[in-house]
Amino acid sequence: MPHLITTRLNEFKLRFAEMDDVPLILSFIRELAEYEKMLSAVVATEEDLKESLFQRKMAEVIIGEYKNQPIGFALFFHNFSTFLGKPGIYLEDLYVKPEMRGKGLGKIMLSFLAQLAIERQCGRLEWWCLDWNKPSIEFYKQLGAVPMDEWTVYRVCDEALPKLALYFSNSKGRESV
Repeated sequence: MPHLITTRLNEFKLRFAEMDDVPLILSFIRELAEYEKMLSAVVATEEDLKESLFQRKMAEVIIGEYKNQPIGFALFFHNFSTFLGKPGIYLEDLYVKPEMRGKGLGKIMLSFLAQLAIERQCGRLEWWCLDWNKPSIEFYKQLGAVPMDEWTVYRVCDEALPKLALYFSNSKGRESV
């Protein structure tokens, strides 16, 4: 039985995900991707999540349960700020089922992550938000979050990732790991 974390709302509990939650986590990821109009980009499988979350422990997930029913999740991992000299928590995804929004559940989940960041001596909690997602932007601003407008996110993926890696492979340097 997973350890339930009591929140300020009696009917709402949080818990850290376990291996048996992988199908649920993947379903939440797909629901979020559908909301973000990016369902076709989801290629993650249950096996991918089992390996990354529970074998390699590359990220963590909390599950929100309202009246003992899972209604959302937050997937996060640690990053590091060289300027602060401390780790941070990066929130990759926060999702609450549409019918459960407006009850303060997402705010409670973010508040839990803020508390976790403090307990783990992190310097910040941060995340990205799509520019068109005005309801979320307003919600985040009400919490005191500030947009990092002066920063642009860059990504290397698909064919560009092995192409970039090839530059290192063709140079003299480190031995194979």
